[in-house]
Amino acid sequence: MLHSRLILPALAMTWVALLSACSSTSLSRSETLADAGKAPSGQPIQSVKSKNGNVTGEVSGTPAAGSKFSQIQIGMRADEIQKLIGPPDELYSYHTDKRWIPFYLGDDARRIVVHHKGEGCLTFTGGKVWGGGEHVLIRMDVDPAGICFQP
Repeated sequence: MLHSRLILPALAMTWVALLSACSSTSLSRSETLADAGKAPSGQPIQSVKSKNGNVTGEVSGTPAAGSKFSQIQIGMRADEIQKLIGPPDELYSYHTDKRWIPFYLGDDARRIVVHHKGEGCLTFTGGKVWGGGEHVLIRMDVDPAGICFQP
């Protein structure tokens, strides 16, 4: 009797595990492009170091000479950028998976994405899990069409 009580739940859990292993998820367009090393606009993504070498970021596209984005660099703080090129037209923020790492003290638990119409998007570190931290530029998408802004 005890033996059959243990076997049935074990069989049920085995079937659930096997069936869930067979499931698959499809990638969204942005995930597929990111895996291919391209931005949502279709432009290639380049890895770039900040001036002081402390921050490694990504840039897609090339800013036009004299444009707002030509004045900024990976590693700059959001307040510095806002003084140079003005406030963004739109913004949104989201949690990264790092938020759920126990005792994670880095500045990348959130991300902030801002859109400057006619220029593109800038992505900043959004701060620590419990607040604080600097908002540092880690990605620049030069995309005048605004395809990069996908809240």
